[in-house]
Amino acid sequence: MTQANNTTSLRSQVQDRDEIDIGFVLGSLWDHKFFVLTLGVVFVFAGVLYSALSTPVYEADALVQVEEKSGTIGGADLEQLLGGSDLNTSAEVEILRSRMILGQVVDQVDLDVQVVPNTWPIIGDWLLRRGVERPGFMEGSGTVWAGETLRIGELVTSHDSATSRFTLRSEGEGRYTLFDTEGNVLGEGSARTTLSVDQPWLELTVTELEAPAGATFTVVKKSRLAAIHGLQRRLAIQPLGGRKETGLLRLTLKGPDTTELVESLDATTDVFLTQNIARQAAEADKSLEFLEVQAPKVRQQLTEAENRLNEYRLQSDSVDLTLETESALERMVNIEGSLNELELQESELSRRFTSNHPVYRSLIEKKEQLLREKARLEQQTDDLPETQQQILRLSRDVQVTQEIYVQLLNRMQELRLARAGTVGNVRILDDAVVKGKVAPKSARIIAISGLAGLLLAMTMVLLRGILNRGIVSPDQLEELNLPVYATVPLSDEEKRRSKKVNRTKNERRRKDGSANGLLAVRNPADLSVEAIRSLRTSLHFGMMEGSDNCLVITGPSPSIGKSFTSTNLAAVCAQAGQKVVVLDGDMRKGHVHEAFKEDAHNGLSEVLSGKLDFEQAIRPSELEGLSWVSRGSAPPNPSELLMHARFNEFLSYLSDKFDLVIIDTPPILAVTDAAIIGKQCGTTLMVVRFGVNTPKEIQVAENRLAVGGVNLKGTILNAMEKKAAISQGHYGYYNYAYKSD
Repeated sequence: MTQANNTTSLRSQVQDRDEIDIGFVLGSLWDHKFFVLTLGVVFVFAGVLYSALSTPVYEADALVQVEEKSGTIGGADLEQLLGGSDLNTSAEVEILRSRMILGQVVDQVDLDVQVVPNTWPIIGDWLLRRGVERPGFMEGSGTVWAGETLRIGELVTSHDSATSRFTLRSEGEGRYTLFDTEGNVLGEGSARTTLSVDQPWLELTVTELEAPAGATFTVVKKSRLAAIHGLQRRLAIQPLGGRKETGLLRLTLKGPDTTELVESLDATTDVFLTQNIARQAAEADKSLEFLEVQAPKVRQQLTEAENRLNEYRLQSDSVDLTLETESALERMVNIEGSLNELELQESELSRRFTSNHPVYRSLIEKKEQLLREKARLEQQTDDLPETQQQILRLSRDVQVTQEIYVQLLNRMQELRLARAGTVGNVRILDDAVVKGKVAPKSARIIAISGLAGLLLAMTMVLLRGILNRGIVSPDQLEELNLPVYATVPLSDEEKRRSKKVNRTKNERRRKDGSANGLLAVRNPADLSVEAIRSLRTSLHFGMMEGSDNCLVITGPSPSIGKSFTSTNLAAVCAQAGQKVVVLDGDMRKGHVHEAFKEDAHNGLSEVLSGKLDFEQAIRPSELEGLSWVSRGSAPPNPSELLMHARFNEFLSYLSDKFDLVIIDTPPILAVTDAAIIGKQCGTTLMVVRFGVNTPKEIQVAENRLAVGGVNLKGTILNAMEKKAAISQGHYGYYNYAYKSD
């Protein structure tokens, strides 16, 4: 057994070496380059078609600024106390995406109502976008064309109803009929009037209907929650400035309707701004409400303090304060004022921080410091006379209460002004504008489609190469201990002529080229004929050991070129001066007669059944020295006829009359005829089709012949093709054409 070459079939490579042969892969792709390119072009065309027919998606954007906001009570001082506030837009982003904001947008823009025109499948929307108006032959059709519109002013259904669908058919002149999904009529109405339906309950107002009779529209009433979720999926909010908080938010919205995009995005920013202003005003209202409750109480305390002071002065005969007492009173009043201010700040901080927060603790420490200073002053005043002490206390109560009351009045006035002039901390910098089409991205789709087509084609080619286990080199046959007598290349001329014949109705089954006459006569310089001449030379020595001059040509399966090989081998032998006869041993489906352009009647079946003499069955051909015998009429029992003694007698008659008898037999794996014939002949060769017959088929065919007592001499590798995938390391065929003088 000879050693296999490095480049045999892909199957041998996978079994013998666990590695990828790059040359085989590239060669397989090169062999199928037209298929790969064709599939790539088909996918590119599909990508172009998809891009053209897809509904375009546009994108609109707007820019919003969120500024730092301060507290309401003691705002400037409190922010100074807090050391400034860090700007964080995360909360504003979530507010923008909340159902509170987007729900109002849905209500304002009517995003819960959708009108879908019913158009032709696939290309209808494209025709509508192109402005193609209704042609004359489509009058009365239910499809909608350019210039035909439906606008709904209001569609009200039950509050808890889910998404509903209705069909609205135009009846002409602004009239319409409304159907449910099952085709039941719900009601009839006209434009600019309200249609009321009881079951299911709905109220529909059509503001505009410009469509001929028969045109239909699908009206979708979404639930409010579904409409909000749909808007949330299309809305994108991106903070600008990277890691640094700039307070700038870019809002983008995608959809097929540019008008709806601008309206929805403008409504989103307007609702957000209105909500922010209302929130700021609510804080002022809350603080003002608190101060309005406290002001009367402080005023009452001031009145009571003044009354107590006046009564004491009357009782004590208008005691005047000394300079020392007045100084102490002034300092105590200042401390009380500072404490009161800290209490206001503490009320603000208690809503924002816990008691353990550093800012809150700092305020408490400052308050405790003032309280200690107040206690020290009170201790100093204990040395004063009793009258001075009492006057000091009453005067302090009056002045402190008066200052608190004035502070409350001032703050209330500030809050009223703030409420009247609230602008919020949100600013719309850029209104909504459509930037352009963002989908489909035609160039990207076409590129991806082309690459996908090429990848699919290459995958198919490589998978076919992996799964195809047919014989592709003589070395594989020699590994099976079968000598290769010849490798016959595939003739380009025979291939073209065979395809032409295959397109006809009666000859579609012929795939081996025998239906087109003898190639050895038509084109003697063809590469296939040259290879068959080398087979003639090999047979000259191979048949020396045979018991007779009969040669059986068989094969594992049909349509592998047995008849082509038999007839053209006979022709080249006759051209060499031998007297040759070709016997069509396939009485079922033989077609040797087609190579000689005659019919199949009066052949082997008539001879074996005794209806025809031996001499009458032999027909001459256009080539001197070449005769042939057709298969005859198809008998019901061809195998039994071949086992008859008359067949042996006929073979002996042919063997005596001719130098070489070539018998074309049916495939051995299909019927047993080849084994019966081969048992009575000295030499048997098997035709193997390149890339078709597998090693397993050949082994089974050899075993079938061996069981029948037939010794297989060797093989003929037919229809050998020059392929880049298997050309490495193998010998090829070289054209040495010439013309005779």
